[in-house]
Amino acid sequence: MPSHLLPTYARVDLAFERGEGVWLYTKEGDRYLDFTSGVAVNGLGHAHPHLVKALTEQAQKVWHVSNLYRIPEGERLADRLCQATFADFVFFQNSGAEACECAIKMARKYQSASGRPERYRIVAFEGSFHGRTLATIAAAGNKKYLDGFGPPMDGFDHVAFGDIEAVKKAIGPQTAAIMIEPVQGEGGVRSASPTFLKALRKLCDDNSLLLIFDEVQTGFARTGDLFAYQRSGIVPDVMPVAKALGGGFPVGACLATAEASKGMTPGTHGSTFGGNPLAMAVGNAVMDIMTAPGFVEKVRKTALLLKQRLAEIKDRYPSVISEVRGEGLLMGLRAVGPSGELIDELRAEKMITVGAGDNVVRLLPPLIINENEIADAVGRIDQACARLADNYSRAPKKVAS
Repeated sequence: MPSHLLPTYARVDLAFERGEGVWLYTKEGDRYLDFTSGVAVNGLGHAHPHLVKALTEQAQKVWHVSNLYRIPEGERLADRLCQATFADFVFFQNSGAEACECAIKMARKYQSASGRPERYRIVAFEGSFHGRTLATIAAAGNKKYLDGFGPPMDGFDHVAFGDIEAVKKAIGPQTAAIMIEPVQGEGGVRSASPTFLKALRKLCDDNSLLLIFDEVQTGFARTGDLFAYQRSGIVPDVMPVAKALGGGFPVGACLATAEASKGMTPGTHGSTFGGNPLAMAVGNAVMDIMTAPGFVEKVRKTALLLKQRLAEIKDRYPSVISEVRGEGLLMGLRAVGPSGELIDELRAEKMITVGAGDNVVRLLPPLIINENEIADAVGRIDQACARLADNYSRAPKKVAS
């Protein structure tokens, strides 16, 4: 029977009935090791009992009241996010794209409120991904996502990722902010160096610009710290987050300093569903676990083990994997042949992964993964690579374009 879903996704013919921890189960009972986590969303795995309890308890109380009234659980979650970060204020939305939209609006409004309304442009980076709205696809500047939607929204200047001289040249009298992912996920799991990020911070300070860190994918312990900016030795002014904040429930947030958010006065921004009681209950449950003593340290330890084992696989199969990259449990395998072949072979091993730019296979396991499950994953990756290596040795090598 044909699907009535709009065909904007090339979906794999695979459906899951339930999940538990790092595993997903089909209706037929097949078990898959989840190294996608809903694209870094299910940070605490599937059906985590603390999250399930928080959601079901709240569902029996109140689901939605709108932001015309106080939402105490939202106030609590905002307080906790500010205590854990540089931020003074938080605005809740429903997705990463909305959080990035808020950051873009905030940067423009900040400059206007500071008496510089001509400053509206944002320096952004090639290979970035900030969402699928008209503003966020313009912010990323990826032709693949821009084609067919008319003239891109004005206000973004794109430079090479990691090129500080190009950033300096892009800054002009209309520049309002610099927007960057500390690790590009969709763009191929490419990390910005601490030196580069510190140089961006100085440029922003010297030119009265805001520094925006898009931590939608990197936030909430994914890179081995609660937030990736904490690894760099500097702090941003604005930080959109989402994905793992809800552990699978739709929630996004834009965090900012008091100075950066000074233009966001009553009536300047809003969201019908943002900060609803269900989302806030789950967000607080996620924070209970992720801020507990030892949680981040355990993620860091697990990530190191995975990276070491992946390096061993790369050394064994140089005809399949050319590079292991990434931070924490946001890892990437740069494939020698088309990355889709490796993704397909891993799925044949009942392990699901997700592609990224630069011919990379992203590995995004739930942060709760343990050493035995890491060993299981490594075995599946080894088997997939062994088959591909054998195939490549028998046929002319296919090199990704």
